[in-house]
Amino acid sequence: MKIKIIFGLGNPEERYQGTYHNLGLQALRRFETLQDEKPWSGLRLVSSTVSMNESGTSVRKLLSEHGIKPEQLLVIHDDSDLMIGKVKLSFGQNPAGHKGVESIIHALGTKDFWRLRVGFRKKEEVENGRGRAKASELVLKKISRDDQAILETVFGTLPAIILKTLT
Repeated sequence: MKIKIIFGLGNPEERYQGTYHNLGLQALRRFETLQDEKPWSGLRLVSSTVSMNESGTSVRKLLSEHGIKPEQLLVIHDDSDLMIGKVKLSFGQNPAGHKGVESIIHALGTKDFWRLRVGFRKKEEVENGRGRAKASELVLKKISRDDQAILETVFGTLPAIILKTLT
């Protein structure tokens, strides 16, 4: 497997628990249930322990300590440009306004790492485009019960998506 570290991006503080901005941490929990299974057994799963906007320094230190190249890193994070229920795996992309990803790119000096973006925007807002709420107005809202059900289904598909694409 090319990926050696999966980093769940989020804010560890209690007040951010259950918000859309912590989708990376929620998704990482799904992988934690697989850690004893092949091919996941050699994979290091890391939760963000600092503020999302300061994640870059932690990621750089983590890669350095373990001798891992940026292209062997997968960062899972929320994405307000994607509709809820959608995910997108990408490599070497710009941060698209995501401050946590921006911090990682800045600290590593490269955008050449994998990202698994988990969407959370309502379908109507994605289709409308104009007049939609700013991401900063959405990310710190508590996840609704209906959205959490959709996200749990999505989280269940992530291991297969990653295996199919990155192995």
